[in-house]
Amino acid sequence: HNPPALKRISEFRALLPDTEIFGVFDTAFHTTMPDKAYIYAIPYEFYEKYGVRRFGFHGTSHKYVSEIFHELEPNARKVISCHLGGGASITAIRNGKSIDTSMGFTPLEGLIMATRPGDIDDGAIHYLMDKMHMSVKDMQKIENTYSGLLGISGETSDMRTLLELEEKGHKRATLAINMYIYRIQKYIGSYAAALGGIDGLIFTAGIGQGSDVIRARIVESLEYLGLKVNSDINNDKINVSENLKISTDDSHAIWVIPTNEELQIAEEIRSL
Repeated sequence: HNPPALKRISEFRALLPDTEIFGVFDTAFHTTMPDKAYIYAIPYEFYEKYGVRRFGFHGTSHKYVSEIFHELEPNARKVISCHLGGGASITAIRNGKSIDTSMGFTPLEGLIMATRPGDIDDGAIHYLMDKMHMSVKDMQKIENTYSGLLGISGETSDMRTLLELEEKGHKRATLAINMYIYRIQKYIGSYAAALGGIDGLIFTAGIGQGSDVIRARIVESLEYLGLKVNSDINNDKINVSENLKISTDDSHAIWVIPTNEELQIAEEIRSL
């Protein structure tokens, strides 16, 4: 499903003919999604002829942390994994299989990210391109480089700096943080519906592991799903480097699990 990546593998093989080369695709974990989750509601011929569909990304990370989570919580079957870094995505996992994920044909879809907008009405994009006489390449640069937390705040894409600015009363920093959290909460709610409930929640990657404040603020409105953060455990836990359970005794399991995509890639290759 990824011709450019296949082309690069062929080029490596030509340069290093005596070396074993393996391709581990970041989209592979999401191949278990049903067609109702990965087909776009545009003419079906575009999928058949051009392969336009939702692929999802961060699959290596989601697979790694979900497998660790299963070791920690073997009875949990309906799990939502939140990879919150510079790029961010959420995956709904049932019995160890991805059934839906927030990124799509490209990493632009889904959550608000450091410099990407996530979900946006294509009509707004078309309108701006027409009004500002922008090319596709120009708009792609804006969506990939100047949007998201950076675009909203006008200051930075770094969540730590945004939280500092919020404390100083920076209104657009506060708006960026609130929008970021709200989008995550909406996806968690929708994936709980897709899964038919939730048994566990995972936080991973730079912000997921790095910010106790963001974790707490995401979960604080999710009590209706049976999710509660234990403040005594979560507070002041930043840059978490070991598995950490942050849920209360009467909550579904919430874990911060450090991702290790390199190890997961090595495991994938070893299993061949």
